Amino acid sequence: MFNAKKIFAGLKGDKAIWAIVALLALFSFLPVYSAASNLAYIRGDGNTLRFLIKHGMHLVLGFAMLYGVHKIPYHYFKGLSVIFLPLVILLLIVTLAQGTTVSGANAARWIKIPFMGVGFQTSTLAAVVLMVYVARYLSRIKDKQVTFKETLIPLWLPVGVVLALILPANFSTTAIIFFMVITLVFLGGYPLKYLGIIIASGIVALLFFVLMAKAFPGMFPNRVDTWISRVENFASEEVDADADYQIEKAKIAIASGGPFGLGPGKSVQKNFLPQSSSDFIYAIIVEEFGLLGALFLMLLYLLLLFRITVIAHKAGTIFAKLLVIGVGMPIVFQALINMAVAVELFPVTGQTLPLVSSGGTSIWMTCLAIGIVLSVSAKRDPKEVSKETTNEKELNPLDILSETL
Repeated sequence: MFNAKKIFAGLKGDKAIWAIVALLALFSFLPVYSAASNLAYIRGDGNTLRFLIKHGMHLVLGFAMLYGVHKIPYHYFKGLSVIFLPLVILLLIVTLAQGTTVSGANAARWIKIPFMGVGFQTSTLAAVVLMVYVARYLSRIKDKQVTFKETLIPLWLPVGVVLALILPANFSTTAIIFFMVITLVFLGGYPLKYLGIIIASGIVALLFFVLMAKAFPGMFPNRVDTWISRVENFASEEVDADADYQIEKAKIAIASGGPFGLGPGKSVQKNFLPQSSSDFIYAIIVEEFGLLGALFLMLLYLLLLFRITVIAHKAGTIFAKLLVIGVGMPIVFQALINMAVAVELFPVTGQTLPLVSSGGTSIWMTCLAIGIVLSVSAKRDPKEVSKETTNEKELNPLDILSETL
């Protein structure tokens, strides 16, 4: 029998993060349901309730994942990252190979989950697993003198492979992951002279990919042209009504909101703005809840960042500190990018607003990352903490699976 009191009693870790996540999830129902009217109109059935139910099921599954993950002692994630990294690379290869095309454009970002009929964006899972893996490696070489050659295969080869498999279909996610990896290795004490080499190599690799895509346009239809046009439109002072359609509608929505907004469900631009329930949901939020609602939402994400920083500072091991930064900061960074796109401070990227936008994969992977952060923040038995601090030996993968499942 369902026992809510028992479940709440089992919540461990930072209570402020639990409260922030719950507030974001509860708030998300209002803009998602409001924007669902546009989706229902496009689908032609007028049924908005099913979008709300679908969003609710995504959140329920996400919170179940969060609850389960936060119960796992964080040092287990060291070994789990080694197990799951080859798996996510395989999933990325399968995703890229299927060559999904939407409206003539390459959109090979999703795979279908068997027997469920829902899409799953593999790059988001790869991002979380990769950050955990990088945190693990950095904790192993902490206070050691390493050469660039020594780090190439164990550190930069997996990073390069994951980024190379995501890049053809999703430049913005690739850029965010690369930036967060560079930030994490910098904070982890990786030599700056080697970081310069990696950044330069990344830029060269990107230019090489763009040239290859231009030389052989059939390999990745329309993707590079889309990236270039978005950057050009962002940098240009001239307004192109067709190219800037999304941004113009978002700006109209924001301007219509005023200080207090039009009220929940009263957005007008949701009927014209594509991706109003996902990529541009922040514009709908500003239109309906005004400047005050927008600032409150931003405050929640900044408070989440503050709590992540506190947890990282208090963590007892190097791995725990890097783990919290590696999986926690990208959530806030993605939220700020989504908001910046809506107000035209950043080119269109296609990044969702974590825990607020509709979309199962985004919600699930955000909950996975938050679950890991809460695992680190959970107060555990002193003997277990001592074991985590002193034990540098990697656990056997079979032992990890038997203890965590």
